[in-house]
Amino acid sequence: MTVESICRCPWLDTTKADYVQYHDEEWGIPVFDDNKLFENLVLESAQAGLSWYTILKRRDGYRNAFANFDVSKVAQYTLADEQRLVLDANIIRHKGKIAATVNNAKCFMTIQQEFGSFSRYLWAFVDNKVQVNHINGLNDYPATSPVSAALSKDLKKRGFKFVGSTTMYAYLQASGLINDHSNTCIRKQAIINSYPALGLAWR
Repeated sequence: MTVESICRCPWLDTTKADYVQYHDEEWGIPVFDDNKLFENLVLESAQAGLSWYTILKRRDGYRNAFANFDVSKVAQYTLADEQRLVLDANIIRHKGKIAATVNNAKCFMTIQQEFGSFSRYLWAFVDNKVQVNHINGLNDYPATSPVSAALSKDLKKRGFKFVGSTTMYAYLQASGLINDHSNTCIRKQAIINSYPALGLAWR
């Protein structure tokens, strides 16, 4: 059976093996690890205004640029580091987004200190229940939701940058708080089946 003959989400370009791997092994799987949640935040914020695949192709570049997504190290980056990264062709050379990543690392750590972990803070927005949407086609995908709007508003209040509601909706999808795999996708039910072992409810 070929990759193309297996039913997956309608947005996925199955001719790109790395894209298929990301869809099958990462997208929509619940994340509780703060390091991974910070990585997702960095990448989704970098994506704003661009295609996700543009960022996915550069993930190794981001990993090298931002200390393997070690939030405590990124929080210590200086203006000189930011200026150096603007010249790094392995990432999106957007001065504002690079500065935002350093700023967001500091804000991320503040949340960790307040709540014990960023994961605890984040999952409270969905009351530890995954929102499973019914997606039949491309037109069924929402761009935002009340949860993404609330998260965006709170993060902005806490000083985060490049965390608009649309960006946060993509973040919630990627981090598994929202399951937006299409109804016919091979991954949808498989991920739902993993929830009980993770102690997660869903709706």
